Amino acid sequence: MGHKGEKYMSFSSEIKKELSELNNLGKKEEVKYELLGYFFSDNILNDEKKVKFSTESEYNINRFSKLLRNMSIDDFNIEIQGKIYIITLEYSQYKNIVYGNNDEFLKKEELFKSFIRGLFLGSGSINNPNNNYHLEIKMPDNKWINIIVGNLKNYGINVKSMDKSIYIKDGEEISKFLAFIGAGKSVLDFEEIRVQRHMNNKVNRLVNCQTANLNKVLNASVEQINAIKRLKENGNFNKMDKSLQELAELRLEHPDSSLVELGAMLKKPIGKSGVNYRMKRIIELAK
Repeated sequence: MGHKGEKYMSFSSEIKKELSELNNLGKKEEVKYELLGYFFSDNILNDEKKVKFSTESEYNINRFSKLLRNMSIDDFNIEIQGKIYIITLEYSQYKNIVYGNNDEFLKKEELFKSFIRGLFLGSGSINNPNNNYHLEIKMPDNKWINIIVGNLKNYGINVKSMDKSIYIKDGEEISKFLAFIGAGKSVLDFEEIRVQRHMNNKVNRLVNCQTANLNKVLNASVEQINAIKRLKENGNFNKMDKSLQELAELRLEHPDSSLVELGAMLKKPIGKSGVNYRMKRIIELAK
Protein backbone atom coordinates (compact mmCIF):
# COMPACT_ATOMS: atom_id res chain seq x y z
CA MET A 1 0.00 0.00 0.00
CA GLY A 2 1.36 3.44 -0.93
CA HIS A 3 2.23 6.34 1.31
CA LYS A 4 -1.18 7.92 0.80
CA GLY A 5 -2.94 4.70 1.75
CA GLU A 6 -0.93 4.35 4.96
CA LYS A 7 -1.83 7.86 6.04
CA TYR A 8 -5.46 7.24 5.19
CA MET A 9 -5.44 4.02 7.24
CA SER A 10 -3.78 5.71 10.15
CA PHE A 11 -6.38 8.48 10.44
CA SER A 12 -9.27 5.99 10.29
CA SER A 13 -7.40 3.76 12.75
CA GLU A 14 -6.75 6.63 15.16
CA ILE A 15 -10.50 7.31 15.33
CA LYS A 16 -11.35 3.63 15.78
CA LYS A 17 -8.68 3.32 18.48
CA GLU A 18 -10.18 6.27 20.37
CA LEU A 19 -13.73 4.93 20.05
CA SER A 20 -12.68 1.41 21.09
CA GLU A 21 -11.35 2.83 24.37
CA LEU A 22 -14.54 4.72 25.30
CA ASN A 23 -15.46 3.92 28.85
CA ASN A 24 -19.23 3.50 28.68
CA LEU A 25 -19.49 -0.27 28.88
CA GLY A 26 -21.39 -0.05 32.16
CA LYS A 27 -24.42 1.31 30.31
CA LYS A 28 -26.23 -1.80 29.08
CA GLU A 29 -28.66 -0.03 26.72
CA GLU A 30 -25.85 1.90 25.01
CA VAL A 31 -23.82 -1.31 24.66
CA LYS A 32 -26.78 -3.08 23.07
CA TYR A 33 -27.33 -0.38 20.46
CA GLU A 34 -23.64 0.01 19.65
CA LEU A 35 -23.63 -3.74 18.99
CA LEU A 36 -26.74 -3.29 16.85
CA GLY A 37 -24.80 -0.68 14.83
CA TYR A 38 -22.06 -3.26 14.19
CA PHE A 39 -24.72 -5.80 13.15
CA PHE A 40 -26.19 -3.30 10.66
CA SER A 41 -22.79 -2.65 9.03
CA ASP A 42 -21.53 -3.98 5.72
CA ASN A 43 -18.90 -6.26 7.31
CA ILE A 44 -21.45 -8.70 8.74
CA LEU A 45 -22.18 -11.99 6.99
CA ASN A 46 -24.96 -14.27 8.18
CA ASP A 47 -26.26 -17.53 6.82
CA GLU A 48 -28.95 -18.02 9.51
CA LYS A 49 -26.67 -20.47 11.35
CA LYS A 50 -23.54 -18.46 12.02
CA VAL A 51 -22.84 -14.71 11.91
CA LYS A 52 -19.39 -13.39 11.01
CA PHE A 53 -17.93 -9.93 11.51
CA SER A 54 -14.64 -9.21 9.73
CA THR A 55 -12.29 -6.25 10.13
CA GLU A 56 -8.65 -5.23 9.59
CA SER A 57 -8.69 -3.23 12.82
CA GLU A 58 -7.50 -4.85 16.05
CA TYR A 59 -9.16 -1.95 17.95
CA ASN A 60 -12.42 -2.88 16.30
CA ILE A 61 -12.16 -6.53 17.20
CA ASN A 62 -11.35 -5.64 20.83
CA ARG A 63 -14.36 -3.34 21.06
CA PHE A 64 -16.70 -5.80 19.36
CA SER A 65 -15.69 -8.67 21.65
CA LYS A 66 -16.06 -6.44 24.73
CA LEU A 67 -19.59 -5.48 23.63
CA LEU A 68 -20.51 -9.14 23.09
CA ARG A 69 -19.25 -10.17 26.53
CA ASN A 70 -21.08 -7.23 28.05
CA MET A 71 -24.32 -8.57 26.60
CA SER A 72 -23.45 -12.00 28.13
CA ILE A 73 -22.54 -13.44 24.73
CA ASP A 74 -19.41 -15.48 25.52
CA ASP A 75 -19.79 -18.18 22.93
CA PHE A 76 -17.87 -16.67 20.01
CA ASN A 77 -14.70 -17.46 18.16
CA ILE A 78 -11.93 -15.13 16.90
CA GLU A 79 -9.59 -16.14 14.06
CA ILE A 80 -7.06 -14.29 11.93
CA GLN A 81 -6.80 -14.75 8.15
CA GLY A 82 -3.88 -12.73 6.78
CA LYS A 83 -4.58 -9.17 7.91
CA ILE A 84 -8.24 -9.82 8.66
CA TYR A 85 -9.76 -10.62 12.06
CA ILE A 86 -12.99 -12.62 12.01
CA ILE A 87 -15.42 -13.07 14.90
CA THR A 88 -17.99 -15.86 14.50
CA LEU A 89 -21.06 -16.26 16.74
CA GLU A 90 -24.29 -18.20 16.74
CA TYR A 91 -27.13 -16.78 14.65
CA SER A 92 -29.52 -17.07 17.60
CA GLN A 93 -27.39 -14.61 19.63
CA TYR A 94 -27.35 -12.16 16.72
CA LYS A 95 -31.08 -12.59 16.27
CA ASN A 96 -31.77 -11.72 19.93
CA ILE A 97 -30.01 -8.35 19.51
CA VAL A 98 -31.29 -7.48 16.01
CA TYR A 99 -34.89 -8.59 16.40
CA GLY A 100 -35.11 -7.95 20.13
CA ASN A 101 -34.88 -4.17 19.65
CA ASN A 102 -37.52 -1.59 18.93
CA ASP A 103 -37.16 1.79 17.24
CA GLU A 104 -36.75 3.50 20.63
CA PHE A 105 -33.07 4.17 19.89
CA LEU A 106 -34.07 6.53 17.05
CA LYS A 107 -35.78 8.80 19.59
CA LYS A 108 -33.19 8.73 22.39
CA GLU A 109 -30.02 10.69 21.59
CA GLU A 110 -27.53 8.62 23.63
CA LEU A 111 -28.85 5.35 22.18
CA PHE A 112 -28.79 6.69 18.62
CA LYS A 113 -25.21 7.96 19.17
CA SER A 114 -24.23 4.46 20.33
CA PHE A 115 -25.88 2.90 17.28
CA ILE A 116 -24.10 5.28 14.86
CA ARG A 117 -20.79 4.71 16.68
CA GLY A 118 -21.17 0.94 16.17
CA LEU A 119 -22.13 1.46 12.55
CA PHE A 120 -19.04 3.62 11.93
CA LEU A 121 -16.76 1.17 13.75
CA GLY A 122 -18.33 -1.67 11.79
CA SER A 123 -17.89 -0.36 8.24
CA GLY A 124 -16.97 3.33 8.34
CA SER A 125 -13.84 4.93 6.94
CA ILE A 126 -12.42 8.42 6.64
CA ASN A 127 -9.82 9.75 4.23
CA ASN A 128 -6.61 11.36 5.36
CA PRO A 129 -7.94 14.94 5.71
CA ASN A 130 -4.65 16.36 4.39
CA ASN A 131 -5.77 15.11 0.97
CA ASN A 132 -9.54 15.55 0.92
CA TYR A 133 -12.58 15.33 3.17
CA HIS A 134 -14.50 12.09 2.80
CA LEU A 135 -16.21 9.99 5.45
CA GLU A 136 -18.23 6.97 4.37
CA ILE A 137 -20.19 4.14 5.99
CA LYS A 138 -21.12 1.16 3.83
CA MET A 139 -24.26 -0.84 4.53
CA PRO A 140 -25.50 -4.20 3.23
CA ASP A 141 -28.67 -2.68 1.70
CA ASN A 142 -30.63 0.58 1.46
CA LYS A 143 -33.38 -0.36 3.93
CA TRP A 144 -32.21 1.84 6.81
CA ILE A 145 -30.26 4.50 4.94
CA ASN A 146 -33.00 7.15 4.63
CA ILE A 147 -33.98 6.73 8.29
CA ILE A 148 -30.36 7.15 9.43
CA VAL A 149 -29.74 10.16 7.15
CA GLY A 150 -32.97 11.83 8.30
CA ASN A 151 -32.24 11.20 11.95
CA LEU A 152 -28.69 12.55 11.72
CA LYS A 153 -30.12 15.70 10.10
CA ASN A 154 -32.41 16.05 13.15
CA TYR A 155 -29.22 16.28 15.21
CA GLY A 156 -27.79 18.93 12.86
CA ILE A 157 -25.44 16.66 10.90
CA ASN A 158 -25.81 16.90 7.14
CA VAL A 159 -25.21 13.47 5.59
CA LYS A 160 -25.73 12.37 1.99
CA SER A 161 -26.47 8.93 0.64
CA MET A 162 -25.81 6.86 -2.43
CA ASP A 163 -26.42 3.17 -3.13
CA LYS A 164 -25.73 1.18 0.06
CA SER A 165 -23.74 3.91 1.78
CA ILE A 166 -23.93 7.24 3.59
CA TYR A 167 -21.15 9.79 3.20
CA ILE A 168 -19.97 13.29 4.13
CA LYS A 169 -17.61 15.42 2.03
CA ASP A 170 -17.79 18.63 4.06
CA GLY A 171 -15.09 19.26 6.70
CA GLU A 172 -17.38 20.94 9.21
CA GLU A 173 -20.01 18.18 8.94
CA ILE A 174 -17.33 15.50 9.46
CA SER A 175 -16.24 17.33 12.64
CA LYS A 176 -19.82 17.37 13.89
CA PHE A 177 -20.22 13.66 13.08
CA LEU A 178 -17.02 12.68 14.95
CA ALA A 179 -18.08 14.75 17.97
CA PHE A 180 -21.53 13.10 17.85
CA ILE A 181 -20.09 9.56 18.09
CA GLY A 182 -17.73 10.54 20.92
CA ALA A 183 -14.37 10.91 19.13
CA GLY A 184 -13.43 14.18 20.87
CA LYS A 185 -9.65 13.90 20.45
CA SER A 186 -10.01 13.02 16.76
CA VAL A 187 -12.17 16.13 16.29
CA LEU A 188 -9.29 18.29 17.60
CA ASP A 189 -6.77 16.53 15.30
CA PHE A 190 -9.14 16.87 12.35
CA GLU A 191 -9.75 20.58 13.04
CA GLU A 192 -6.02 21.25 13.31
CA ILE A 193 -5.51 19.75 9.85
CA ARG A 194 -8.50 21.71 8.52
CA VAL A 195 -7.08 25.02 9.80
CA GLN A 196 -3.67 24.20 8.32
CA ARG A 197 -5.25 23.34 4.96
CA HIS A 198 -7.29 26.54 5.01
CA MET A 199 -4.16 28.61 5.72
CA ASN A 200 -2.18 26.83 2.98
CA ASN A 201 -4.98 27.44 0.47
CA LYS A 202 -5.14 31.09 1.50
CA VAL A 203 -1.38 31.55 1.07
CA ASN A 204 -1.48 29.80 -2.32
CA ARG A 205 -4.35 32.00 -3.49
CA LEU A 206 -2.47 35.10 -2.33
CA VAL A 207 0.73 34.03 -4.09
CA ASN A 208 -1.17 33.19 -7.29
CA CYS A 209 -2.96 36.53 -7.15
CA GLN A 210 0.29 38.47 -6.61
CA THR A 211 1.97 36.54 -9.43
CA ALA A 212 -0.94 37.31 -11.77
CA ASN A 213 -0.78 41.02 -10.85
CA LEU A 214 2.99 41.10 -11.33
CA ASN A 215 2.65 39.44 -14.75
CA LYS A 216 0.04 42.04 -15.70
CA VAL A 217 2.36 44.89 -14.68
CA LEU A 218 5.32 43.36 -16.54
CA ASN A 219 3.31 42.70 -19.71
CA ALA A 220 2.03 46.28 -19.72
CA SER A 221 5.56 47.56 -19.07
CA VAL A 222 6.97 45.57 -22.01
CA GLU A 223 4.29 47.02 -24.32
CA GLN A 224 5.05 50.58 -23.11
CA ILE A 225 8.84 50.17 -23.49
CA ASN A 226 8.47 48.80 -27.04
CA ALA A 227 6.27 51.79 -27.95
CA ILE A 228 8.83 54.27 -26.52
CA LYS A 229 11.70 52.58 -28.40
CA ARG A 230 9.73 52.79 -31.65
CA LEU A 231 9.14 56.52 -31.10
CA LYS A 232 12.88 57.03 -30.54
CA GLU A 233 13.79 55.01 -33.64
CA ASN A 234 11.40 56.85 -36.00
CA GLY A 235 12.35 60.28 -34.63
CA ASN A 236 8.92 61.07 -33.16
CA PHE A 237 10.03 60.97 -29.55
CA ASN A 238 11.18 64.60 -29.42
CA LYS A 239 7.96 65.75 -31.14
CA MET A 240 5.95 64.53 -28.12
CA ASP A 241 4.74 66.76 -25.32
CA LYS A 242 7.42 67.27 -22.60
CA SER A 243 5.18 65.63 -19.93
CA LEU A 244 4.96 62.47 -22.11
CA GLN A 245 8.74 62.50 -22.71
CA GLU A 246 9.42 62.73 -18.97
CA LEU A 247 7.13 59.77 -18.23
CA ALA A 248 8.61 57.75 -21.11
CA GLU A 249 12.18 58.26 -19.84
CA LEU A 250 11.11 57.19 -16.34
CA ARG A 251 9.53 54.04 -17.75
CA LEU A 252 12.77 53.11 -19.54
CA GLU A 253 14.75 53.66 -16.32
CA HIS A 254 12.26 51.75 -14.14
CA PRO A 255 10.80 48.85 -16.17
CA ASP A 256 9.50 47.03 -13.02
CA SER A 257 7.74 49.98 -11.41
CA SER A 258 3.96 50.24 -11.20
CA LEU A 259 2.00 53.18 -12.63
CA VAL A 260 1.49 54.54 -9.12
CA GLU A 261 5.26 54.48 -8.49
CA LEU A 262 5.99 56.16 -11.83
CA GLY A 263 3.45 58.89 -11.08
CA ALA A 264 5.17 59.64 -7.77
CA MET A 265 8.57 60.03 -9.52
CA LEU A 266 7.40 62.83 -11.87
CA LYS A 267 8.51 66.44 -11.18
CA LYS A 268 4.82 67.20 -10.73
CA PRO A 269 3.50 63.92 -9.26
CA ILE A 270 0.21 62.61 -10.59
CA GLY A 271 -2.05 59.61 -9.68
CA LYS A 272 -2.46 56.24 -11.35
CA SER A 273 -5.26 57.30 -13.71
CA GLY A 274 -3.21 60.29 -14.94
CA VAL A 275 -0.20 58.05 -15.65
CA ASN A 276 -2.45 55.50 -17.35
CA TYR A 277 -3.91 58.22 -19.62
CA ARG A 278 -0.41 59.45 -20.64
CA MET A 279 0.83 55.91 -21.30
CA LYS A 280 -2.13 55.26 -23.59
CA ARG A 281 -1.25 58.47 -25.50
CA ILE A 282 2.37 57.26 -25.90
CA ILE A 283 1.21 53.85 -27.23
CA GLU A 284 -1.23 55.54 -29.67
CA LEU A 285 1.49 57.88 -30.97
CA ALA A 286 3.84 54.94 -31.49
CA LYS A 287 1.19 53.21 -33.62
